[in-house]
Amino acid sequence: MTVDGRESSAPLAATAGHGQASLLPIFLIVLVDVFGFTLVIPLLSIYAEHFRASPLEATLLVSSYAACGLVSGPLLGRVSDSVGRKPMLLLSQIGTFIGFIVMARASALWMLYVARVIDGATAGNLSLAQAYISDNTAPANRAKSFAVIGIAFGVGFFIGPAVTGYLASYGLTAPIYFAAGLSMTSILFTTFLLPGGKPPSPHAAPGDPGPGGQRLPIFQWTAYLEYLKRPALAPLFAQFTCFIFAFSTFMSGVALFAERRFEWRGHPFGPREIGYLFAYTGALGILLQGGAMGRLVKRFGEARLAAAGFAGMMIGQFFLGLVHDIGPLIAVATFTSLGTGILRPTLTSLISRRAGRHEQGVVLGLNQSLQALSQIVAPAVSGVLIARGWLTGWAWLSSLAALIGLALARYTTPLVGEAR
Repeated sequence: MTVDGRESSAPLAATAGHGQASLLPIFLIVLVDVFGFTLVIPLLSIYAEHFRASPLEATLLVSSYAACGLVSGPLLGRVSDSVGRKPMLLLSQIGTFIGFIVMARASALWMLYVARVIDGATAGNLSLAQAYISDNTAPANRAKSFAVIGIAFGVGFFIGPAVTGYLASYGLTAPIYFAAGLSMTSILFTTFLLPGGKPPSPHAAPGDPGPGGQRLPIFQWTAYLEYLKRPALAPLFAQFTCFIFAFSTFMSGVALFAERRFEWRGHPFGPREIGYLFAYTGALGILLQGGAMGRLVKRFGEARLAAAGFAGMMIGQFFLGLVHDIGPLIAVATFTSLGTGILRPTLTSLISRRAGRHEQGVVLGLNQSLQALSQIVAPAVSGVLIARGWLTGWAWLSSLAALIGLALARYTTPLVGEAR
């Protein structure tokens, strides 16, 4: 990476005059935020059941968060273009902290929904962190700089659920309070460690919003359709939607599914067992992202890897609907984890490469909007299926979405220069 004309091999080094340490706070901020997020995932639905929530009401907690983020995300991004990334990042983190506190102190189901709405309405930590990196990194070095977010996610998804598994033995609110503490730590990191500054970046080309920058307004349908109709992008957007729908179906319903399907030492699966299962899949993600992914891309190409990822996810989710013992559960979780670990980076990279450099922010923003839409619909469908006792059907719905994605990946024509 070039820093003020000098070469630096440090992946966390920054440019744009903030010094080599300016991306280290971003890494710490994202890492702590992911810790907090993954602490809550394994127990959210089961926690909701303690307030007599039905499976649908429990999974709609995920949908409500996504719906708020779908509307607020572009707004936060546009405001940050004017006032700077740091102030809006602080606002987003404060909202997350308040959401965790309200959740931990909840005495009724409606308070859980209030907590998720507060968190969702201020959601934007990741996109604002991406925008900060874009502002402070030369275009040629952005790919390496964005690796800090991938590393933070991998570590967070491994350690966060494992900590939940441990803390759950002290009560369901213990992981939530711990997540709130981590959120406050993230606020302090942003306040005291993250250099300020306002966009536009001196490295940005005119009209270039950057990978994490401006997004289209949510109701600007004609502008969205322009990108969704492009022959080079449309199949990839469809694949990404299939992937997120399959992934969101799994994530929103797996705790309720495991609670009803599996036992450990004579007791139904709870947050502890589900947390350890998530930690196992997170460890696989670290191994995949820790160097194997780059070699796989060079050898097979992103298009083939996407097809392989869909195949792994399809197989894992199909057999998840059939297994009843822990050993087979770990096996199918391995397939699912490797599939999801491959799909997210390959599909995002393919979409980014098929858009013009000045369109990166808009296209990746559209990708995030499609993700939010899937995260609204998939949990609601999951809740209905699990409420009816259709556990196998729930798993097979996710497998079907992956199968459709596999078919699209197999028959998507690569562009010139893309490895098939």
